[in-house]
Amino acid sequence: MGASLLTLLGLGPDEDAVYRLLVDRPDSEPAALAGPLSDHTVAGALDALVERGLASADRPDADGAFRYRAASPVLALGPLLESRRAALHRVESLVGDLTERHRSAQAHASGAPVEVLSGPAAIRRRLLTMQRQARSEVCTLVPARHAPAVLSFADNHEQADSELMRRGVTVRSVVDRVWLEHPETATLLASCVAQGQQISVTDRVPIKLIIVDRRIALLPLDPERENEPVALVVHRTGLLTALGSLFDAHFDKGWRLSVSGVAVEEEHPVAAVDREIVALLHVGLTDAAIARQLGMGHRTVQRRLHALMDEVGAATRFQLGWYAARAGWLDDETGNSVPSQVP
Repeated sequence: MGASLLTLLGLGPDEDAVYRLLVDRPDSEPAALAGPLSDHTVAGALDALVERGLASADRPDADGAFRYRAASPVLALGPLLESRRAALHRVESLVGDLTERHRSAQAHASGAPVEVLSGPAAIRRRLLTMQRQARSEVCTLVPARHAPAVLSFADNHEQADSELMRRGVTVRSVVDRVWLEHPETATLLASCVAQGQQISVTDRVPIKLIIVDRRIALLPLDPERENEPVALVVHRTGLLTALGSLFDAHFDKGWRLSVSGVAVEEEHPVAAVDREIVALLHVGLTDAAIARQLGMGHRTVQRRLHALMDEVGAATRFQLGWYAARAGWLDDETGNSVPSQVP
């Protein structure tokens, strides 16, 4: 067992055999390594091993014969192993991508309006493949988390979002307001907006959904299913048109997010932190959620809000929000400010 396994790392069969002999017989002369192999074969294998750094040759003794010693397997073969492992990972990714492309092409050729995907691995691969193949637009609905995510915000941002923006693909998303109550997610959303994504916030997002180029969509079969999720891939049909309209309706009725910049601070007499409080209040976050996101006390948020209301003469928070929009405290007429940094 194990014969010629080192050939998987790029060694020839003769190099494999001679290296194994050297491991057990350090400081050997070529003649001592001969046996099943000819002297000529051993000499060629030793030269190749020395050239590749897998063996070293000491100066010849008085009799003129070189002595050879095997390099440490960990140091010599470790880099080869890592290189092959990385190559296999790339091949595995390619096989997964080709599998999804084959599945998609077969479904398109057969005219089937809906495909069924089972398991998180298959769904994740299709999600990434769909986004990588996007040409003009990617639209997503992101509800509050219930079942474990097949592809998290952070993973998708790292593997797809940045590449989409570099290619000039329009990315639009509707997110549940709950996501803004988590500082790490709020920071990530701010980063997405800064890169040019269009993000809208609503009170409730009904279902997880992604639509690519208005030609294909993916959504869960059962949003509440936690074990072995099943997803539907919808091709150009009346159902896809309906899903597109569902996205548009939620995107239009939501509050657009934008990142507040340092330069804006000089244009407004009100403190930047107060603008952030009002903006998050306008999005619909509670005082407690605003306090958590901005890293301040609950009472501090309430005190600053009351001070702002007294300053502008607002009797209610609704009046304060109306004044903030009219006074230009928010970045634009339709949007709200997301803090660019969350403590």
